[in-house]
Amino acid sequence: MKPRGRHFFANPGPTNIPDSVMQAVAHATVDFNGPDFMAVYEGCVAGLKRVLRTEQEVFMYTGSGHAAWEATLANLLSHGDRILVIETGHFSESWGKMAADLGIVVDTLPADWRNGVDYAALRAALLADHSHALKAIGAVHNETSTGMTLDLARIRAILDETGHPALLMADTISSLGSLDFRMDEWGVDAAVGGSQKGLMLPVGFSFTGVSAKAMRAHQGSTLPKHYFSWTAMLARKHRSFIGTVPIALFYGLQESLRLIEEEGLDNVLARHHRLAEATRRCVRHWAGNNGPQLYGQEPDRLSDSVTAILMPNGHDAEALRKRVATMNVALGAGLGRLGGKVFRIGHLGDLNEPMLLGTLAATEIGLRLEGVPHTPGGVDAAMGYLADTAA
Repeated sequence: MKPRGRHFFANPGPTNIPDSVMQAVAHATVDFNGPDFMAVYEGCVAGLKRVLRTEQEVFMYTGSGHAAWEATLANLLSHGDRILVIETGHFSESWGKMAADLGIVVDTLPADWRNGVDYAALRAALLADHSHALKAIGAVHNETSTGMTLDLARIRAILDETGHPALLMADTISSLGSLDFRMDEWGVDAAVGGSQKGLMLPVGFSFTGVSAKAMRAHQGSTLPKHYFSWTAMLARKHRSFIGTVPIALFYGLQESLRLIEEEGLDNVLARHHRLAEATRRCVRHWAGNNGPQLYGQEPDRLSDSVTAILMPNGHDAEALRKRVATMNVALGAGLGRLGGKVFRIGHLGDLNEPMLLGTLAATEIGLRLEGVPHTPGGVDAAMGYLADTAA
């Protein structure tokens, strides 16, 4: 029997969609070349640039974030070019595999997933590249599989200090609108994003913010592309989308941008940090009695959009997820090599204190029912923090 009551969706993506955004997406079909829609479209592009904190070019595609990955690689690189992918977890591996499938030579800067990259090792790798064979750095700003972040400003500083000309490509799919991101200030050359996370929209469109330096590199790219060709897009009225524009999603984006700007982007980021810290305090409490613990071990690198939680040895994260699902709560699964070892709590997008506390309470009940060792009272720890930090 299907559980009663409202579904609590705590997966780190896709995310909860506000009611007003769902209503906006239900817009009637209109001419996407007509003046009424073009006004909506141009307003959305301007708003998206404000969230990216860029004044540079943005190209958009019908497709998930993976489509934007491929578009970015195909438009900036050529067969046999070398890139350096910073290892962060499942999604850095996936991005590297995609690049290799496209004929790009992929070097990986190895890192322990629980601690993150050694920035000194990045500096050493760039200094060792005397011929500047590396054309780009691939950096996942927020690694959804591990709940860990990368310091993109620091990576840009290392590139500048070493005088290395590689493009800085950043995956912002699970960070944009949830964590601080500053494309222009941090010198990001290609910012890859998607609709279904911090922007609070259905899956369906993705985009790349592109610097002037990256646009110059695009002119020399020889990887095959047609639907994803930025040159072809620039010749179109919308400067994006080869073919039909996903009209409904732009009415939804117009509303999601309104909600973000009504709250204020800095306030949105502060809300995410507060809910994330409440989650972390809950998990740290559970960790007593050899209970579940935060997967990430570096406090200053923990994500404000998703928390990855490592189960005690001998206990299956999937069994816990299934138990919690009987209470109509969806937790995120462990991905790749973390399958069955980790579960994840997404706390990004359209979220407030009661929604988070309901998820944490259901999870604590699940730990008890599954016989997972832990110290009860994690939800109380989260509530105490939220009470102490209430406006």
